Amino acid sequence: MTRVLLVRHGHVEGIYPERFRGRAEVPLSELGRRQAEATAAMLARRWRVGAVVTSPMGRCVETGAVIAQRFGKRSEVIERLNDLDYGEWQWLTHEEASVRSPPLYKRWLNSPDLVRFPGGESLYDVAARVAEALRFIVSVHGRKTVVVVSHDSVNRVILSQKLAQPLGAYWRLVQSPCGVSEIDIDGDRIRVLRINETAHVEGLQP
Repeated sequence: MTRVLLVRHGHVEGIYPERFRGRAEVPLSELGRRQAEATAAMLARRWRVGAVVTSPMGRCVETGAVIAQRFGKRSEVIERLNDLDYGEWQWLTHEEASVRSPPLYKRWLNSPDLVRFPGGESLYDVAARVAEALRFIVSVHGRKTVVVVSHDSVNRVILSQKLAQPLGAYWRLVQSPCGVSEIDIDGDRIRVLRINETAHVEGLQP
């Protein structure tokens, strides 16, 4: 059995107020670094981690490095875990996006599975590549507990897949900075044991 501990990266600029970050490189804030430390400590109390893999974006690499160090390991980058490519919407605020293209913005809020961002990806593109990423993780790190550090969008899609939910349910799965979800994969048997656990970072202040 492979246990996947799905972690969203720590806090960065552009989360509050929210921007379409995507492939924009933004480092962890001071709060984000403390969230990563608290997450590493919590994981070490509960699990014996065998591997840490991350998205190639710096905010995930930073978060993963803090966690990996706690277990005496080095994290590994998996390109397919990269954030959703928002194309021309990258780094826009939600207000700016709603003004630029009101119909598309409304569709993103109401039917996210029907949206392809101008010059970017759709959720189906993300779903295809993260499914391949998970297959790779299970094939290489089978029978280990693996920390997977990725993004809000990617983690929502992974959870949707493992819960057999349509991509239209995207907004129902909240993923907070350094929130932890747990997925057990044993062949065709999949169990989601926790979603977006955040008690370990509650109370941390900027």
